[in-house]
Formats: sequence, structure tokens, C-alpha cells
Amino acid sequence: MVEFLKKATEWMLEREAELAKKCAIDLEDLEKQIAKVEEKKKALERECQENQAELEKVLTKLKWIKMEELKCQREREEKAKEGGA
Repeated sequence: MVEFLKKATEWMLEREAELAKKCAIDLEDLEKQIAKVEEKKKALERECQENQAELEKVLTKLKWIKMEELKCQREREEKAKEGGA
């Protein structure tokens, strides 16, 4: 479905480009389209930033958990050495 929408959009843009070459474009309509695309782009950028921030929190927590586990492993190894010596 996404591929279809990409092709349909590309087709529409090619047609509008042809009309622009013939000076047959409604500039007001074009400005509305530009505004909608810019608005959508900003919304996607915000969403992406929010998702990245959330992933960064998860990654930080996972790294902390890993450090704690490595610390526990070292302590177990030290106790095993002490008990075996």
C-alpha cells in the first residue's frame, strides 16, 4: 500500500510539474499543498525526536542493568576464588 501511495504521489507531482511548465498551476492551491507538507514534516520530526528520547531512556536503563550484572558476576567470581583457595 505504501509503495502505491509513493507512486501515486510521484505521478501527481510529475503532472503538476508539467502544468507548471505550461504556466497552468493554481498558485494558491500549490501554497496550500506546500503548507500541508511542511506541517506534516514538522509533526514527523517531533514524533521522531520523542521516540528517540524514549529509546535513549530505555538504552540507558539497559546499560545500567548490564553494569549491575557484570558487578554481580565479578563478585561471584571473587567469592568462588576465595572459597576454592
